[in-house]
Amino acid sequence: MARINLLPWREEQRRQKTVEYGALAGLIALAAGFIVFAAWVHTGHIVDYHKARNQYLQNEIDILNTKLQQIKELEQTKANLLARMNIIQELQRSRPEVVHLFEELVTTVPEGVWLDSIKQAGKTLMIEGNAESNARVSAYMRNLEASEWLKNPILEVIQTAKDARVANFKLSLQQDSLLVAKEDE
Repeated sequence: MARINLLPWREEQRRQKTVEYGALAGLIALAAGFIVFAAWVHTGHIVDYHKARNQYLQNEIDILNTKLQQIKELEQTKANLLARMNIIQELQRSRPEVVHLFEELVTTVPEGVWLDSIKQAGKTLMIEGNAESNARVSAYMRNLEASEWLKNPILEVIQTAKDARVANFKLSLQQDSLLVAKEDE
């Protein structure tokens, strides 16, 4: 029988399997690298998409904040205009009050009473004047009490000088503005 040496054939088979294994390992490494690269690129696209979306949302939020600021400014302007309108309406409503006040001051002053000064703070009037006697001041206060436009006269001071026949007085009273509102209706 002949002798056959199988060693080179086995060695050749081992070398071939090693090459196949290396090629397969290289191919798997290449595929794994491609998969990692694809995953990295995909993740980068997702991150970029979310960054772009967040930037879009931030831009929209900035636009809405600007609009909210404009709305607040418009509301402030509206409140200022309404306040001015209320003041104008109050002035329009109180315009006839001055006429009624002066008319009542003239018609309530009895003979023998002179008014020196009239000061008004809000609806309160401070009147200073002179009268021939205390009875004339009392008559003046009764006339003020009977007036429709003036109410609550309060005598604060009445003085008579020893050598003069004139009494100085000071009184306060309230102007009634409800009648103006009733007349407007």
